[in-house]
Amino acid sequence: MLEKTSAAHQETGWRALLTGGNAVHSLVLSGGVALHALNIYVVTTIMPSIVREIGGLEYYAWSTTVFVAASILGAALSARLLGAVGAGGAYAIGALVFGLGTLLCAAAPSMAMLLAGRAIQGFGGGLLYALAYGVIREVFRPELWTRAIGLISATWGTATLVGPAIGGMFAEFSTWRVAFWSLLPLTALLATLAFSTLPRKAAGEGARTPLPLVQLALLVAIVLALSIASTLTTAVEQVGCVGAAILMFLALLVVEKRATGKLLPSGSFTPTSPLAALYATITLLMVGLQPEIYVPYLLQELHGLSPLVAGYIAALMSIGWTAGSMTSAHWHGERAKQTIFAGPAFGFVGLALIALFMPMAGSEFMVIAAPLSVGIMAVGFGMGFAWPHIVTAVYEFAPEGEAEKASSSITTVQLFAAALGAALAGLTANLAGIETPSTEGVAMATRWLFWLFALMPALAVLTAGRVWRARRTAK
Repeated sequence: MLEKTSAAHQETGWRALLTGGNAVHSLVLSGGVALHALNIYVVTTIMPSIVREIGGLEYYAWSTTVFVAASILGAALSARLLGAVGAGGAYAIGALVFGLGTLLCAAAPSMAMLLAGRAIQGFGGGLLYALAYGVIREVFRPELWTRAIGLISATWGTATLVGPAIGGMFAEFSTWRVAFWSLLPLTALLATLAFSTLPRKAAGEGARTPLPLVQLALLVAIVLALSIASTLTTAVEQVGCVGAAILMFLALLVVEKRATGKLLPSGSFTPTSPLAALYATITLLMVGLQPEIYVPYLLQELHGLSPLVAGYIAALMSIGWTAGSMTSAHWHGERAKQTIFAGPAFGFVGLALIALFMPMAGSEFMVIAAPLSVGIMAVGFGMGFAWPHIVTAVYEFAPEGEAEKASSSITTVQLFAAALGAALAGLTANLAGIETPSTEGVAMATRWLFWLFALMPALAVLTAGRVWRARRTAK
């Protein structure tokens, strides 16, 4: 009996995920996520060097905004592509598109061309990232889903250790373009491995419902309106862009309610629905993470750190995400349900610590390094702690017959929230005076940025509490 129990445990443990046929699938899925994460953290680390060479500081946040806005489109189309050409073909297409964008970024003589390359990269990256969640349900048993999600988070964290090293090394030697070139061999390897090992049989489910093109266009337009607002100089123009974004969001609600092709599963916009609370929690947590894009810049400008060191300190947020995810991925029952409520609390504490210690430009950095690093890591830990169980809760509460849509919607909402947060971070930073040519001005902008964004996980505690109560009464 003991041997049978042990064998049953192994079949649902990490060994089951990392041996046999599952090992190959895990390698490809985590490889796609690793490529996406490497790109994000390479670019985050080298952005200060990029703007010094080609200019465009006022568009600093746009590098993230256009990348993630395009990722939304890629993520939303991933289920359709998966149904049309199968997992192997979909991964290969995503990798090729990503590679094309990387080539443009490497050769960019101006911020305009860099942003074009980032948009193409984002579309390919969105495909790769969303496909991981879609293929998890296809190639793994339900008992392995939370561990597979935990593995993806762990891969993300590992990639963030390598990403700042690549970006920081090339930034140190003023060869940031080579950082983009270094991603191309990995892209080719992923395309080859995915096409040769993943199922290539099309599911034939790609044309069942119309694509939610209007909703996707509105999502992207909302993000771009807020990004444009961050570059304008008059209050009237900025208020106009923000007002337009609000009107487009209201239009999105109306269109989604009436459309045949839905962006999200049924009930997602019903205030009392657990899905609505889940998507609100994802949105608030992801928006709260986005001031991270300024962490390398602020560490260099306020504290005089090198690009490499600044990049590694910024990567603590993703390392925290990995630690949080690996801590809770194997939890079940009541303890697992509580993670969705507890995660946002970690995020609030972390952002508050950053808001307190990052602006202390006159202090010896070693004095504030520990609490600042703890704060950065705590923000990521909170997200990672809750994330595996947020994802499985979306699966759990998805209406019957809408599991595929629920899977792709996770990435769509996550990426939209990231793009929205990046745009709002850029708007907040610019309004608060981050471009001011003085340390005091940059420090003041830093306080505004992180204290305002600390409100996001604080609100997420409330929405996550609703999810927690719903899961307690669901069974």
